[in-house]
This record gives sequence, C-alpha cells and structure tokens, in this order.
Amino acid sequence: QVQLVESGGGLVQPGGSLRLSCSKSGGIFSFSIYDIVWFRQAPGKQREWVASISSSGTTTYTNSVKGRFTISRDNAKNTVYLQMNSLEPEDTAVYYCNTGRSVVAAPYSWWGQGTQVTVSS
Repeated sequence: QVQLVESGGGLVQPGGSLRLSCSKSGGIFSFSIYDIVWFRQAPGKQREWVASISSSGTTTYTNSVKGRFTISRDNAKNTVYLQMNSLEPEDTAVYYCNTGRSVVAAPYSWWGQGTQVTVSS
C-alpha cells in the first residue's frame, strides 16, 4: 500500500502563505495513477476535506479555501502540493493527505502523521 508523508507546516501570521507537500513513500505503482486529497483537522473538530486533485489533474476545493489555496502535483517528484495564501486563523489545523476521491474522512483506513499549520499573530 502506498503511504504518503506530509510536510511544510509551521507558524505563520494571518495573511501569510505556506506550501505543504505530500510525498509518496513506498508502493510499486506510479504516483501518477493516484487521486490525492487534502484534509485538515482543527482541535475539537472533525476532520474535513480541503482539496482534491485527480490523476488527470482536475482540482476541486471546499468553499472556504477557494481562491486562496491551490492544489497541484508533480508526478516526476512523486509529490502533491497545497499552496495556501491569505491564511486565516480559521485555517489552523493539522493537515493530512491521502489517496482517493472521497470528501469524507470515514472511508480512509490509514492516515499519516500530518503537518501542523498554525495561523496566529
């Protein structure tokens, strides 16, 4: 089973930017065949879907991040990126990536450790 590793989180002021990375670790299939999703989980809240990118490059976003976040992929580097601009305190959460299409967390049986994003002045 392919495993993914998230990185790039940190502390940023409101209005700032971060770029998260989701890299493939292990597995025998080409990274390019996978649909990739980003989720996030804030303290005391359920894990929520943020963005998706299909194997063909089609992207979708939850309404709260449209126009601020951009998901992209570099199959040669086995990596999906989440560029986050105009960050708000409400974006504070642990961010996770996974392979799949579901925009609800329940069907996913495995999650990585995630990467913490904190937006605060």
